[in-house]
Amino acid sequence: MPWSPSLSVGVDMIDEQHKLWFEHAEKLFEAGKNRQAKEYIGELLEFLDIYTKKHFADEEEYMLRIEYPGYDEQKRAHTAFIAQLDKLRKDYHTSGGNITVIINANQLVINWLTKHISNMDKKIGEFAQQKG
Repeated sequence: MPWSPSLSVGVDMIDEQHKLWFEHAEKLFEAGKNRQAKEYIGELLEFLDIYTKKHFADEEEYMLRIEYPGYDEQKRAHTAFIAQLDKLRKDYHTSGGNITVIINANQLVINWLTKHISNMDKKIGEFAQQKG
């Protein structure tokens, strides 16, 4: 499931990072479906791990800057997601690079991210607009 304008939160930096995140998550899903090399999938997982941590740090810094009241809830959700991503990487490596692990987990990750953006991140954009 690719990023779509309906997932826009109205904050350019956050939207651009979400687009890139979805782009790489899609590549990961396609690589799994197409039974591509384990090394390539390992690299994509590594990228997603590093990029997700950077994105969350940027988003959290932005929330603090605009004094967003939902910061603590967001921080908890981000921490939980990073733990899920770590588990996904470990499961993939423990399974010896089982592609099915990636296909199943990637759907879960994209679904989580879509819900997180729709239910939580959009509120950051609404708050920022109200604050003017």
